[in-house]
Amino acid sequence: GNILQRVRELSVQSANATNSAGDRKAIQAEVGQLLSELDRISVTTEFNGQKLLDGSFGSATFQVGANANQTITATTGNFRTATYGTQLTTSASGAADASGSAGAVSGTVTIAGLQTKSLNIPASGTAADVAAAVNSATESTGVTANARNVSQLGFGAAGAYVLSVKGDNATAANVTFNISATNTAAGLAEAVKAFNDVSSQTGVTAKLNASADGVILTNEAGADISIANGATSAGAVDLASQDAGTTLSTGTQTFTAATSTAAGATSVTRGTIEFSSDKGYTVQGTGMGGLLPAAAESSTLQAVNSIDVSTVEGATKALKVVDSALAAVNGQRASFGALQARFETAIANLNTSSENMSASRSRIQDADFAAETANLSRAQILQQAGTAMVAQANQIPQGVLSLLK
Repeated sequence: GNILQRVRELSVQSANATNSAGDRKAIQAEVGQLLSELDRISVTTEFNGQKLLDGSFGSATFQVGANANQTITATTGNFRTATYGTQLTTSASGAADASGSAGAVSGTVTIAGLQTKSLNIPASGTAADVAAAVNSATESTGVTANARNVSQLGFGAAGAYVLSVKGDNATAANVTFNISATNTAAGLAEAVKAFNDVSSQTGVTAKLNASADGVILTNEAGADISIANGATSAGAVDLASQDAGTTLSTGTQTFTAATSTAAGATSVTRGTIEFSSDKGYTVQGTGMGGLLPAAAESSTLQAVNSIDVSTVEGATKALKVVDSALAAVNGQRASFGALQARFETAIANLNTSSENMSASRSRIQDADFAAETANLSRAQILQQAGTAMVAQANQIPQGVLSLLK
């Protein structure tokens, strides 16, 4: 538990934007050592020559009573770092829609986890609506959902741009800026500032991408991001949505093919949904416009040994993996504690039974000292009385003879 807590602390540190790539590499080095220690503990922990945490123990039955079936069964899990973590899956990403709408999202989402629940999504719903519906049933299914929209905006030419942006807002917010160069940090700096200036209205924040040739737009709530290119803009804008599946598996942020949006046109990207749970589950959607698979899709284990905090995306994913791992470890610890309590109770019951049995046998076999003492006294009194009577009887003939003389 302490090792996993330390890994979580390091993941939080790595997710902080103040760290450089070199800082994250150093943090990952410590995480790697901690994960190696976790594996070593799981492989070497043993009792009486039997491995307990590497999956080879399975279950064992202990006889705790004098009769048949008076047993306690103990089981342990496999805690090699490749075998536990969190179960994840993501919704489809899809390219940016150049028609000005992200496509209808309405229908039914079916989650088969601890229990199976079918959830209705209202017409014209967004990824955020789907996530909210899934989270409303978390207590039953054990599955949580997180909606997020991460998109990338590129520019076809340098010059002045007038764009209208929608995210959380119903009424578009206008942004105006100049692009001095389409592939440098300095050239795109004004665009980043313009988007962030209206982020309180739109819920959309902006930052440069890693190669400084595009702007990353993010809506943490998972709302659709709509970009309308003004008629007077210097050129087309290219909008691409995050490839959520690839980003999840590699920990590196990647995007789908960009959709070119000419002056006067509008493109929209839809948010993606990440589902997670401590246990395996399936998810499917009916009438979801391609956001969710029509056939049940099983979750994928993101194991503890896959943790890589050398990127922000990897560090963010690591938090979910560690949280699920902590839940698994705490569950096993609780199981061990309950098992120990059962053994202690069984031992106490056996001691009580043994004491009661000894008392019963003593009652049957051993002499009652008080009763036997009373019997002895009675016998002695009777014996003494009998002796006195015999002595008196022996004196009677002597008396008769003395009278005859």
